[in-house]
Amino acid sequence: MSTTVIKNVSIVNEGSVELKHVLIDNDRIQKIIPNTEEVPGASTTIDGSGKHLMPGVIDDQVHFREPGLTHKAEIATESAAAVAGGITSFMEMPNTVPNALTQELLEDKYQRAAEVSKANYSFFMGASNDNVDEVLKTDPKRVCGIKVFMGSSTGNMLVDAPTVLEGIFKEAPCLVATHCEDEGTIRANIAKAKAQYGENVPIEQHPIIRSEEACYKSSSMAAELAHKHNTKLHILHISTAKELSIFNNNIPLEEKNVTAEACIHHLWFTDADYTSKGTRIKWNPAVKTSADREAIRAALTNGKIDVMATDHAPHTVEEKNNSYFNAPSGGPLVQHALPAALELVDQGVMELTDVPRLMSHQVARLFQIADRGYIREGYKADLVMVDLNQEWTATNEGVLYKCGWTPFHGQKFKSKVVQTWVNGNSVFENGQVQQGTHGERLSFNR
Repeated sequence: MSTTVIKNVSIVNEGSVELKHVLIDNDRIQKIIPNTEEVPGASTTIDGSGKHLMPGVIDDQVHFREPGLTHKAEIATESAAAVAGGITSFMEMPNTVPNALTQELLEDKYQRAAEVSKANYSFFMGASNDNVDEVLKTDPKRVCGIKVFMGSSTGNMLVDAPTVLEGIFKEAPCLVATHCEDEGTIRANIAKAKAQYGENVPIEQHPIIRSEEACYKSSSMAAELAHKHNTKLHILHISTAKELSIFNNNIPLEEKNVTAEACIHHLWFTDADYTSKGTRIKWNPAVKTSADREAIRAALTNGKIDVMATDHAPHTVEEKNNSYFNAPSGGPLVQHALPAALELVDQGVMELTDVPRLMSHQVARLFQIADRGYIREGYKADLVMVDLNQEWTATNEGVLYKCGWTPFHGQKFKSKVVQTWVNGNSVFENGQVQQGTHGERLSFNR
């Protein structure tokens, strides 16, 4: 039997910060002990004095690129970067090569993760215009959700046939997560940009091409379908202030059938950053105006945004250094998302207790994840310890991503991840990812 006690640590959990001891027995939290009581004996004792302990981050949107795109990333490398950033569980998207459009291909990804993943894992089932029968076979207790690209993506994953969308929203056996950008609007905007600039469209046109209207038109349509069919809909990476009008902030999370996610890059960057960052911050949906960013930041605390995630989507430096139309969208974020969120706390954007609420608690509630997302007795010991007063600078040289770069290169952070546990195993400590594969397949109480 393996036991660990973390002594005198400030636990940030369920809306409070309290100094306590935590006893881990094998893969679960056995006991949470007031710091006035005697610390029990354990195989391993860790002094958490001056540190803060949170439930491990659950990232509901990543692209780890395996299979088929492993020159950019793979499950082993990106899950290592994730645990170094305090992320203990991830949900990965289906636009790999081949696309995860059959139950067999989906299961192949689970089997690979079981072999190499440092973090806990789940994989979305992909939808297309012609695989509805496969989508409806998805097991809601063992798969996080169904991913619908209502905008262009890799391969055969644009779902734009009205009858197919109706069928998915009506019959989906579990949560439907959508990428919402209207393809017709984007194509029209591309034509306008090419008429003005030819093929040399500047990166500053990206949020104009992938515009507020493109996002809102698609998001509002998805919400209408969800309300019509009582679908559990989760709209990913909200990038505009206008879209926030779609969401209800006056009802409990469990009663919402339309929920919203904000990603770190839309909370951090604005269109003013294209001048210095260029295609390194080219994402879909695009980073937009400072007014959009401020509205999304405000929605973190007013209840319109339910969770925070990364949309970690690495590409090589060579790929990103291409011209506007040839540079792919996406960037690596899992190693720096939690430090960036804690920086937002330091800036007064939100409270410290909002970080586990948005990055752990509500992700677990929204997806109905079994026994994770909180520091509770009996729950899985997925934990991250941070030092809120250890300044450091992110650099390309310090990343664990296979792509070897970060959009945060040169950024100073005031908070640092000190140690991460996955299922009771210390997977990151002293600046190093530890040996062994400790991730497990997530299960869902549905």
